[in-house]
Amino acid sequence: MEHTIAVIPGSFDPITYGHLDIIERSTDRFDEIHVCVLKNSKKEGTFSLEERMDLIEQSVKHLPNVKVHQFSGLLVDYCEQVGAKTIIRGLRAVSDFEYELRLTSMNKKLNNEIETLYMNV
Repeated sequence: MEHTIAVIPGSFDPITYGHLDIIERSTDRFDEIHVCVLKNSKKEGTFSLEERMDLIEQSVKHLPNVKVHQFSGLLVDYCEQVGAKTIIRGLRAVSDFEYELRLTSMNKKLNNEIETLYMNV
């Protein structure tokens, strides 16, 4: 059976109970979860990248198959680097789906082997 890897991207500024719920529920569905913290120098956040990484690492330390990384650039490039075939995104409202669908369409054009899984928060 193939080793499955999924990516949960976001700014996580800060990480919330909704984020943690999705991360925890994902651990049963995939062998490895990569929580990818967006590194965006154009956007000033509440917490620094290092603080966000630390908060996430502390929050998921009880989940052995979760790895926390930072990334900049195209998410599909990161997925290709680590061998992930799934991007997991959380949805809170219908308006989230419209935005996420545009991102999914763009990602599909860049790499049609990567699927997006939506999870309700």
